[in-house]
Amino acid sequence: MSKTLTQMATEVLTTANGREKTTLSKRHAAAWFASRKGDATEIEVGTATPPLNPARPEKPELLSPREVPKRKPGTEAGRIALLHAVAHIELNAVDLHWDIIARFGHVPMPIGFYDDWVKCAEEESRHFEMVCDCLESMSSHYGALPAHAGMWRAAEDTAEDLMGRLAVVPMVLEARGLDVTPGMINIFRKAKAEQAIAALEVIYAEEVGHVAYGSKWFHFLCGRENADPKDVFHQLVRQYFHGVLKPPFNEEKRAEAGLPPDFYWPLTEDLPLPGQTQ
Repeated sequence: MSKTLTQMATEVLTTANGREKTTLSKRHAAAWFASRKGDATEIEVGTATPPLNPARPEKPELLSPREVPKRKPGTEAGRIALLHAVAHIELNAVDLHWDIIARFGHVPMPIGFYDDWVKCAEEESRHFEMVCDCLESMSSHYGALPAHAGMWRAAEDTAEDLMGRLAVVPMVLEARGLDVTPGMINIFRKAKAEQAIAALEVIYAEEVGHVAYGSKWFHFLCGRENADPKDVFHQLVRQYFHGVLKPPFNEEKRAEAGLPPDFYWPLTEDLPLPGQTQ
């Protein structure tokens, strides 16, 4: 009997090694899309019980954000550290996209919801591998440096709230990637690091789609509940996101992804939740 999509997602989440995780991720994505085209046996979505935290390799050592060493990006060591941080983000993104499938399989959603997140997971898998290739070309590797321990916090906080997950992960955290990636590309452009430039440009182009999928399905769920998407977004981000949003924002790419300014600019102020006092 073939695995369900949620079982496949859980298999990725419980694979610790980064390269093994992304290889499995791409294989499961290919199987899903083959089944969707009718080229293979149909795969049911099913339901699963994924781990609260995905399996992780022994390295990198995970530190609190304050403990992660700061390095200047103008040096070779600084650029390696920057790429290592990107690789860590991309590996977490692979798990985040499979986790939304595994964790919320019980929520009735159109089949296109699964198509979108499987596609995202496949793209994030390629992103991780491209950045790892860059690190290895610079005589380093993923796991050579410590990394940010807080990357999975948003997933834990929204483990029982699909709308909260969509609001915080694609519409806040991934949207932040649209803001900062052009600056990173410029750092590598100054260093004439063509392989890293090419990898980051692919990531930048494809992340727009990931934010857009988040916005699309967030609006879908709000519509199903006859709720105002902007109001719900503000409430959920204030509930689950720790801190305020920080400009500057890449307004052009955010608009392309379906995020208008009145969604995120009000969240630059630390306002209380309704019913709270400051």
